[in-house]
Amino acid sequence: MFSPEDLILILAVALLLFGANKLPEMARSLGKATGEFKKGQLEAENELRQMKKPLDDQDTKIHKLAVEMDINDENKTTEQLIEEIGTKIKSNEGSGAKVTAKKPLSN
Repeated sequence: MFSPEDLILILAVALLLFGANKLPEMARSLGKATGEFKKGQLEAENELRQMKKPLDDQDTKIHKLAVEMDINDENKTTEQLIEEIGTKIKSNEGSGAKVTAKKPLSN
């Protein structure tokens, strides 16, 4: 990053440009801005996690349902499993068979 000599040079130039009275005020403003930026970043990351969690739960339930209906779920996307589950249900409805899971689904 910056060596100690670089930081001293930057501070000296800032002192000459802005004066001793403005430097503490500028440092405070920079600190506040950095804090607000980090706070916003954390809030955005938390919101993304919150949005992703229900999707993960839904994917897990779909995979469990596929296994319970004797559908191989290895190397298949959730969309492929939904399509296969739908196909199996339609084929069983056409034959008059009832689609049952091996065991009740748990949340």
